[in-house]
Amino acid sequence: MRRKAESLQDGFDQGFADIRQAREEFTPNLTPREIGAVARVSTGVAMVSGLPGVGFEELIQFAGGVLGVAFNVDEEEIGVVLLGEHWRLHAGDEVERTGRVTDVAVGDGLLGRIIDPLGRPLDDAGSLDAHERRPIERPAPAIMDRAPVTVPLQTGIKVIDALLPIGRGQRELILGDRQTGKTAIAIGSILNQRDQDVVCIYCAIGQRASAVAKAVATLRAHGAMDYTVVVVSEGNDPPGLTYIAPYAATTIAEYFMERGRDVLIVYDDLTQHARAYRELSLLLRRPPGREAFPGDIFYIHSRLLERATHLTDEHGGGSLTALPIIETEAQDISAYIPTNLISITDGQIYLSPSLFELGVLPAVDVGKSVSRVGGKAQRATYRAVASDLKLAYAQFEELEAFAKFGARLDENTLKSIKHGRRIRACLQQPEYSQVTVPAQIAILLALSARLFDEVPLEQMTDAEYAVQEASASIPAEVCAGFESAAKLNDDDRKTIVEIDRKSLAPFQSKPKEKA
Repeated sequence: MRRKAESLQDGFDQGFADIRQAREEFTPNLTPREIGAVARVSTGVAMVSGLPGVGFEELIQFAGGVLGVAFNVDEEEIGVVLLGEHWRLHAGDEVERTGRVTDVAVGDGLLGRIIDPLGRPLDDAGSLDAHERRPIERPAPAIMDRAPVTVPLQTGIKVIDALLPIGRGQRELILGDRQTGKTAIAIGSILNQRDQDVVCIYCAIGQRASAVAKAVATLRAHGAMDYTVVVVSEGNDPPGLTYIAPYAATTIAEYFMERGRDVLIVYDDLTQHARAYRELSLLLRRPPGREAFPGDIFYIHSRLLERATHLTDEHGGGSLTALPIIETEAQDISAYIPTNLISITDGQIYLSPSLFELGVLPAVDVGKSVSRVGGKAQRATYRAVASDLKLAYAQFEELEAFAKFGARLDENTLKSIKHGRRIRACLQQPEYSQVTVPAQIAILLALSARLFDEVPLEQMTDAEYAVQEASASIPAEVCAGFESAAKLNDDDRKTIVEIDRKSLAPFQSKPKEKA
């Protein structure tokens, strides 16, 4: 018994010695935390006190998992833009710093997915396969890191590719009144990037859920979701999510651009973005300016669109092409937000409600539209066959307006009007029916050779479709030249014109025999 008691005592002594040693070696790791409190809450914003070290645009964590962004860093209070529902918060709730800025998940795993601006999946495809997150606000590439825009971005829309070409790395504004086909042009441009090795980002900003569902259904029906990421902020989302949506989408696009890929991003639309920022600014008591927009409304769009560029080969050679969309009111393109974006971008495509009502689709007003950069990137073949087309079309529009007064017109004027009507008919195109490059070249060459002039207007649609089908018989070596920088030589031109002539022969009206 005595031996057992001694061994038990030794065990206790050893145990206590180990505990004493572990206690002496332990050093507590203290992590400082800044805890504040919600002073008051209103729709979309909250005023917070007790966070002296918070930084501008730092992510703030509220009770219940609601996130916010520090916007107004004042001496007494912090104005926070909420990225969740405001009704979940109450005055007195705890709030904590996260020590990081707002970021979003990036990576190849996002292709084919639908996410919100915080990188949370909105589809039923499970969690995101993305292991990297990047801040949504990033500086634009330096001037010396940018290369000239030299490669065209084919949209498959004849009036754009021929008259208003877009280059990879360009920023082309799409503007017009409601229901004039702005989104259709942007979605059609995404559809045309299939097999073009272009990654597409569709950013829906403050859109109705039904409109987003329709756009996604169109992308899926045409197999475009395989190379597309959809970033969605719906109309009933907090204005903070609507505000950060385009920046998050641009960060995702930059991930692919910095890896040498060509990227197309669509902002649909920046009108809702500007309105969300105005709402937040007024709620945070920032001084209003013109049309109640804050004074830095130009800056929030310029720092966004300046991130679209074409990088030099030393930085991967990738490009980011931006197609921002803006909604005008009563055809007023001189309003505050449209003029801001016109001055930021490299050109604009204006959609006219008058043309839309006449059934001219897409309703692109060529006279008010321009591409300041894309002409340098346009293929030499296009420039050769479409160089005089815009001038002829503009002259036709003036002559047609003059002819409405009932004046007697000479024979040359009548011929110009007749030719212009064929140009307008050829530039029309059904929704989401993209036209290949050989087919566009064949149509443009037939127009420049005035082969359509003898086709009755009511048969123009069928005649143009016949030319598109006949373009499949263009020799492969001729089609290969369309992709090069070389101009169309006379032999190739004659070959294509002859194919056009044969395809249009059944539609051309025969001249009446004189008695």
